[in-house]
Amino acid sequence: MANYGRQDPETGLPLRVMDFLKSLDEIVDTATREQVDCVIFAGDAYKNRDPAPTFQREWGKRIMRLSKAEIPTILLVGNHDVSPSVARAHALEEFSTLSVPHVLVVDKPVFLGPEELKPLCVPGKELALQLLAVPWVSRSGLMAYLDFQTRDLGQLYEEMEKRLSNVLEKWLDGADPALPTILTAHASIEGAVYGGERTVLLGKDFVLPKSMMVDPRLDYVAMGHIHKSQNLNEGSHPPVVYSGSIERVDFGEVKDDKFFVLADVGKGKTNLDWRKLKDIRPFHDRSLELTSQKDITDQITSALPAQDVMEDAVVRLVLEYPRAWAPLIDDKAIQEYASGAFEFHFVKRPQMDERIRLPQDQTIGDMTTSELLEKFWQASHVLEEDVEALQALAASIITGEEEEVEETEEAESEEAVPAQ
Repeated sequence: MANYGRQDPETGLPLRVMDFLKSLDEIVDTATREQVDCVIFAGDAYKNRDPAPTFQREWGKRIMRLSKAEIPTILLVGNHDVSPSVARAHALEEFSTLSVPHVLVVDKPVFLGPEELKPLCVPGKELALQLLAVPWVSRSGLMAYLDFQTRDLGQLYEEMEKRLSNVLEKWLDGADPALPTILTAHASIEGAVYGGERTVLLGKDFVLPKSMMVDPRLDYVAMGHIHKSQNLNEGSHPPVVYSGSIERVDFGEVKDDKFFVLADVGKGKTNLDWRKLKDIRPFHDRSLELTSQKDITDQITSALPAQDVMEDAVVRLVLEYPRAWAPLIDDKAIQEYASGAFEFHFVKRPQMDERIRLPQDQTIGDMTTSELLEKFWQASHVLEEDVEALQALAASIITGEEEEVEETEEAESEEAVPAQ
């Protein structure tokens, strides 16, 4: 993802994309160095289903490294990788089209036993496991498959859950009870803690019941789709794991560390090794509500992290203030203070002033000029210590103007009197 920041002059890649590639390299390096038996990628390779060719090239380089290392690699298609049109290719299609050795793309629910997984292995080797793989299930795709027409999302999701539950139950009933069994899926699970992607998914997500995932016949559940790292069945078997995104995606993940998981999967017992990704770009999110006009620039810079902390970080400051104070905000000085940040987002949210309400027995016409001015100072959030001085200044101006008007009227009156 390239949500923020500049491009690297040497490679031409957005620096944020290079952050993701650095994390991906760390994962691939670990897989090859520690000679893992299998790599599972649980979906969402790209931000959207139409990735730039340059991004596809860089992703492809990393997958090809796994292929050349002869590591069986399962690529699940996620919701960001798939088109809403059933006829269009998804973003991972090329690995299937080119029959890349040791790489399997899963774009429909499938049960894979040792025989089905054997083509991924080098001759003479096999994966002694069973894999239940469920990629992203779109509403439109499932409705077309089921020949099911409804506008009631609740009814559709209920039918989806029932069908998927039946499929998983059938697979587990036919599985070899002596072999470790892994379920990998790209979906939301009831009880999962969402990261910053929650706002995107709200009201549009198909949520699987947790009971479906904690079947004791399973030995490991490797989930994709939710950015926050978590084990939904902590302390029990099987582990139900979201490894999470490999870089912070937005400000909803400010405090989240990022991981990938090495799972030692055995029948009835699985050990997890959460590997924390190194050098993840820091995010800082601050907010400030201005209640005083005094030293506004100092107030704002004090709300930000120290300049050395902001260095090369993605920073956001959300500022709320009375709309009338907008001219007092020195954008240039604030941007200069935060110039060391990798990316600085200054979000200004002017607040509409509440109207001053008069007592029921009082009208504007009943008020003196001084009283009207006092209401104006209140509506403009002028400091109390300044109101008295302003009122005095206004009074002197008004008094002076009234005296000038009286003198002018007297002079005009004298000129109007005919000579005797």
